[in-house]
Parts: sequence; C-alpha cells; structure tokens
Amino acid sequence: MEDPTGPVRFPTKIAVLVRDDLPVWQRLNMTAFLAAGIAHAVPELIGEPYADADGTPYLATFGQPVLVFEATKEQLVTAHRRATDRGLPVAVFTAELFTTGNDRDNRAAVAAVPRDKLDLVGLAVHGPRNGIDKVVKGLPMHP
Repeated sequence: MEDPTGPVRFPTKIAVLVRDDLPVWQRLNMTAFLAAGIAHAVPELIGEPYADADGTPYLATFGQPVLVFEATKEQLVTAHRRATDRGLPVAVFTAELFTTGNDRDNRAAVAAVPRDKLDLVGLAVHGPRNGIDKVVKGLPMHP
C-alpha cells in the first residue's frame, strides 16, 4: 500500500528540450506547444481539475512535473536520435515553425524535411524514467 503522505515517485518522465540560442519568448512559446503534443498523445498524464477554496474551477494540468532542459543544436539532434531509436513518443519543433502561422502549415513544414535534416529547435519526449534519463543525458536543466 502506498503512503499517501510520502513523496510521490512517477514511473515516467516528461522532458522538454529547447535550443540554447533562442530568445526567451521563443523558448517559452515552443515549450507550451511541445507540452501540448505530449498531453494529446498521453491523455492519462493529465491530473484532476483544480478548484480554489471559493470553489472557482480551474483546468487540469499534467499530474507530474515537466522537466525543461537546455541543449545546443547538436545535443538536440543526439537527443532526438536517442528518443526515436527507443521508440518514445516525441513532439518536434523546427526553426521553420516560427515563420508559419497555423497548424496545417506547421505540419507541412515538418513533412517537407527528412528526419535527419530537421532543423530542430526543440523537442518533447515522454517515457519510462530510465529511457528519458538516457535521452537527456548530459543536458543541463533550463535556467
């Protein structure tokens, strides 16, 4: 039986990796887009809705932490390869997506480029703790 007062350990991790040379607004915008991809792919990661003491309802969020890491362009390529080689669900964000204005054009921009040629600026990945640890190995947490 699990101790309801003890620390919570999650069997999986959610990680978002953002390129270290982007303006802050792009990092934040991209993190939101990528987290939405994980939420869509794995809806059971969403916790219960919130309410304050006055009963005002609030939307549910992930039921576990989202770890955000900083990476160079080369590190993103390595992490992408590690995640896809392990068959983990991955959301990608490429440099081209900063110039499109809608989801249809975003998908077309990604579809036009082979996997090994994607100009990755960010990615999100979800999976078992040890698998995610291997994907993000050597990456610092985002400051």
